[in-house]
Amino acid sequence: MALFKKRTVGKPGEWYYCLEHKKVEEGPDCPGKDRFGPYASRPEAEHAMETARERNLQWENDPKWHDAKARGEDEDEA
Repeated sequence: MALFKKRTVGKPGEWYYCLEHKKVEEGPDCPGKDRFGPYASRPEAEHAMETARERNLQWENDPKWHDAKARGEDEDEA
């Protein structure tokens, strides 16, 4: 067991959204696997989940990334 917890390094003024605690943090308090960011401002970090939903929707509807053939579906079915 380690005596000291290794801290993740961040710069002052970087904002993150913690997926585990569902809150905004200045500097990376939680592990990288549990956060979105860095963001330039607190309001950007507060809207992280909304931004992720919008980007996911754009990605899912992007014809360049439509991979129905890879799933074994016809393009007309999707």
